[in-house]
Amino acid sequence: MTTYPTATGAIDFGILAKSGAAARSFKKGDVIFKLGDPASELYVVQSGTVAIEIGGRRLETVEANNIFGEMALIDHAPRSADAVAASDATIVPVGEKQFLFMVSNTPFFALQVMRVLARRLRAVDSTL
Repeated sequence: MTTYPTATGAIDFGILAKSGAAARSFKKGDVIFKLGDPASELYVVQSGTVAIEIGGRRLETVEANNIFGEMALIDHAPRSADAVAASDATIVPVGEKQFLFMVSNTPFFALQVMRVLARRLRAVDSTL
């Protein structure tokens, strides 16, 4: 299991949570989405933690001001893992329109999302 706090000098994805989208609250153990669910948005953890799991095995714990579910806005494929509230958590959805706005207007944002994807891919690769 890997936990990634917001790195010094990295984009604070929490700024996306201030976009005006309605926050969603989950109690510890609540399922946010399941492997195979249709996907149309990523999420920013506003507070608490979210576990990313496959087959009950925790791959990562996502903390406040970090994102998960970003692949949905890149490839439009169904969810590739389960997301479960690891603690009471508040998350904010980010739709494709807002995501594309950030990517086109803030190139560093796009780089940070790519870094998140690369880090997660490397973490999964190391478990194989």
